[in-house]
Amino acid sequence: MLSDRFGRSIDYLRVSVTDRCDLRCTYCMPKDFKGYEDPPDWLSFDEIERVVAAFARLGTTRVRLTGGEPLTRRNLPQLATRLSSLEGVRDLSLSTNGTRLARHAEALAASGISRVNVSLDTLDRDCMAGITGRDCLPAVLDGLQAAKAAGLAPIKINMVAMRGVNDAEIETMAAFCIEQHFVLRLIEVMPMGETGRNTSYLNLAPVQQRLAEKFQLVPQALELGGGPARYWSTADGSASIGYITPLSQHFCATCNRVRLAVDGTLYLCLGQEQQYPLAPLLRGGASDAELEQAIREAIELKPQQHDFGREPTKIVRFMSQTGG
Repeated sequence: MLSDRFGRSIDYLRVSVTDRCDLRCTYCMPKDFKGYEDPPDWLSFDEIERVVAAFARLGTTRVRLTGGEPLTRRNLPQLATRLSSLEGVRDLSLSTNGTRLARHAEALAASGISRVNVSLDTLDRDCMAGITGRDCLPAVLDGLQAAKAAGLAPIKINMVAMRGVNDAEIETMAAFCIEQHFVLRLIEVMPMGETGRNTSYLNLAPVQQRLAEKFQLVPQALELGGGPARYWSTADGSASIGYITPLSQHFCATCNRVRLAVDGTLYLCLGQEQQYPLAPLLRGGASDAELEQAIREAIELKPQQHDFGREPTKIVRFMSQTGG
């Protein structure tokens, strides 16, 4: 298994296939942002497949395709088909904003993607437009139903909880997800870049207690996907709500992931600057053994924990540049 110097097994790779997005969520990317990577600097599908195969040989079993918005990358289901067939990849998933999911859901399911996470911060159309910069709620809701019809499961709803923006809607979203058999995941905003720092933080601890009482939830021991969320479920296990709390209750001690940006940079932590460029190796004739050794060296750089609490202004890159 691939392990870091703190004894954590790294079995989860998040792969950004683009840093571009058709939305401008207020906590993720500035509305006037134009600092995208040039397409010639993007990793090709061949290069992405080679990196994922190397990670799989080293014991990484979970792969998630992210962005930006990954469905803006042309022919994404073709890449998913290639990755899902790699030996050692046992779980291939996708994070999306849902705006293009309706047209791609069947192809994604056929490609080997088993489950999707969909960003949905509100069920109020005007609030959605205010957060994303676009009137897109109907398209996202259509995408969710298409994903359900295509057999993608579980479908997780990622809701970034923001004080004074959508915090009053959390119970409504929870009821919606329970009714639709979606898994709701509430996420504390992280101070990544100016956009993240300008978003009003909401501590999820009181929210967790309130929802537990309203929906009669109990702590759930079973993991759902190997990520950082801590889940609570209904007594009969028919519905779950997860909490991702990087600030109020960080999960660094069990972090099992690294992120591959679209330009081939391997980011070892969201809240630190450690990174390792793989593109020069991929385009410089490195052997598979040399690529695997580089990955091992990169993992050794993974820090023990983030510094969001002590140095909230440290990370200047935006979430979309890091990759989900």
